[in-house]
Amino acid sequence: MGGGGESIANQILKTFALPDVVGSATSSKKLINLLRGWPNLALLPIPLLDKAAHNVLQQRPVAYPALCYGPDAGDPRLRKNMAQWLSNFYQPADPVSEERICITGGASQNLACLLQDFTDPLYTRNVWIVAPAYMLAFRIFEDAGFHKKLRAVPEDDQGIDMDYLRRQIKISEDEAKTANNNEPQFKPTRPWNKIYKHVIYAVPAFSNPSSKTMSLKRREELVLLAREYDALIITDDVYDFLQWPSSLSPSVLSIEEASLPRIVDIDRYLDGGAERHGADGFGNSVSNGSFSKIFAPGLRTGWCEGTPKMAYAVSQTGSSRSGGSPSQLTACCVAETLETGELQRHVYDTLQPAYGRRYRIMVEAISKYLIPLGVRIPQSDRKVVGGYFIWLTLPSPLEGAAVAQRAKEDANLAVAQGEMFEVPGDTKYTGTCFNNDVRVCFAWEEEEMLAEGIERLATIISSMLNEEASGGKAKHGAAAQVGDAKDLW
Repeated sequence: MGGGGESIANQILKTFALPDVVGSATSSKKLINLLRGWPNLALLPIPLLDKAAHNVLQQRPVAYPALCYGPDAGDPRLRKNMAQWLSNFYQPADPVSEERICITGGASQNLACLLQDFTDPLYTRNVWIVAPAYMLAFRIFEDAGFHKKLRAVPEDDQGIDMDYLRRQIKISEDEAKTANNNEPQFKPTRPWNKIYKHVIYAVPAFSNPSSKTMSLKRREELVLLAREYDALIITDDVYDFLQWPSSLSPSVLSIEEASLPRIVDIDRYLDGGAERHGADGFGNSVSNGSFSKIFAPGLRTGWCEGTPKMAYAVSQTGSSRSGGSPSQLTACCVAETLETGELQRHVYDTLQPAYGRRYRIMVEAISKYLIPLGVRIPQSDRKVVGGYFIWLTLPSPLEGAAVAQRAKEDANLAVAQGEMFEVPGDTKYTGTCFNNDVRVCFAWEEEEMLAEGIERLATIISSMLNEEASGGKAKHGAAAQVGDAKDLW
């Protein structure tokens, strides 16, 4: 830009990276955003993508396929390289074959595709969502026709409450039988897919938002229940690679193997596996993966894994058959980084240590400032932690919405109130409403601001507790709404 003025790109980046306009209108403090669930800009591997894109476009045999419509199942090189990395990381009894992999446009896009492929808005009785839940998934389910059919399933410290789910799914089945809901009404019969009676949605490892990890026992029980009731378990396995020791003074900074098998791995082997005698070969689980958290969200590239029949069915989604595999060009670039091993090293040598350091800073601040006030965090005895988030349960009688609003107004601090993560229309049960909780993220905000953010939150909580103790009601503004927070994440 001439005349010595600031470039348009820099103006956009400044606005994008520092959205002070949505912070407090009165506080003189700098906005600290512990709500937004994005990677910090410094952790985006720009040189890695630059090198990969150059290599892809400089080789005509690679460039031409990358720039054309992709094959239904996605770039063969990415499927092969991803299968190898998954085999190395999860260590299943048998290697993951590329026939189990379909390349997608990311976890969100593929969630929509899975619902298109494997559900019928009438025949599929309910979508069972482990709660608290990723709030932006709700609209995807509703867009697929499941408005008023979303059901929350609470968690305990081991993960999904199986007794609750079994009771409720049995009631749902009885209602379907009474209504003679015996076959799909709106989806045609096709030889390459099937329609399930139920969908179960979960984030089993380092969940967004609860930060919990589902135990092995619960994962196995969930697979068996899904087989019993003809349910498809869709797991967003997007945080699995972002793990590190929970110790505040670890001897190692990264972990290159998963500590637990995925649900899709359990379904592959448990009691004869998804392809056991008498089964239809589709299985009862699909793993939804993404490069958003381990490379960059803007790539809009991911993968899903299931049985070969499941993966093939996903590849036949109408949008993929028409437009070719999603994100074909970026998929080819990602394949390049996997083939050289540079993406794996970025995850293990850069992301895991960086996020682990950020996590430790935040946990130390929580222990120092929040725990003495009566704030609680889940699964505090885990040896392996990960993801982007920490879930905080507030001391009674404080409510998350009031704390979040006060934090924004008085401390220019953004946190996510627990109600944002409630399943729409199903908060009747105590374990499915979260008005006493908040979520904080350690991934986006600058590292040096994390402890200060927790200290500001502690000041707000302490003030509100003192106001309650003095016989009055803690002062707070109008409760923040999900729409208000959208600008912050």
